[in-house]
Amino acid sequence: MISFPNAKINIGLHITERRSDGYHNLESVFYPIQIQDALEVVSASKLDFSASGIEILGKMEDNLCVKAYYLLRKDHDLPPVHIHLHKHIPIGAGLGGGSSDAAFFIKLMNEKFELGLRNEQMEAYCRQLGADCAFFIENKPVFAYGKGDQFIPVKLDLSAYFMVLVMPDVQVSTSEAYRGVKPALPNYQLVEVVENDPLTWKNVVKNDFEASVFDKFPVIRGVKATLYESGAIYASMSGSGSSVFGIFKDRVTLPDLEEKFQVFYGI
Repeated sequence: MISFPNAKINIGLHITERRSDGYHNLESVFYPIQIQDALEVVSASKLDFSASGIEILGKMEDNLCVKAYYLLRKDHDLPPVHIHLHKHIPIGAGLGGGSSDAAFFIKLMNEKFELGLRNEQMEAYCRQLGADCAFFIENKPVFAYGKGDQFIPVKLDLSAYFMVLVMPDVQVSTSEAYRGVKPALPNYQLVEVVENDPLTWKNVVKNDFEASVFDKFPVIRGVKATLYESGAIYASMSGSGSSVFGIFKDRVTLPDLEEKFQVFYGI
């Protein structure tokens, strides 16, 4: 069986407080986009994992899909499978690619082996794997809070706009990004603003990671500035970086950015 895990962007991201368990509480709107990996699961004589596309570093047992397999196997009599992941979602980009792969793997296993898991049960497994992993079970726009694993649906549809995502040739360490942020409550209600016209977002909707990440990686700041210069009505870094997305009223091409970076159109 094959599925196509998709990425997500953060529209607004506020780090509100540090938790006693070492995580941070945050507020953000998660919005699914159509940059996709390809994930295949087939029956096998032993558990195995292979990958193609963008290089995935690390040991097989550290991959979230493999961790998800063992997590499910604690509660279900699962046979071994071969997992193949073709990686297309940029890594270290703030797009939730690894979390999406794990969530889609759980959905695939649920369907393939008729486990009968409801969405809430699959989300519970996902929450053990990563803060934003559970989002990809329903895969709909939400206001995320807590560690980024608690959700409230939001009324947001950007299909009338043309969206572009730019991936600079740098990777931002999530832990390093967090060290550059001082937690604080925002002075506006993110959901209320995001449910308004995107034309109102530019000077209001902020990503708390941008200040410190831009200082260390000026190239990311430059991408955001170029998107605005090219007519974006809103542009922002996604998550803790390094990808930057722009929302446009009309279709655009960005040859200057294409010369230097990976550019995804119509996401």
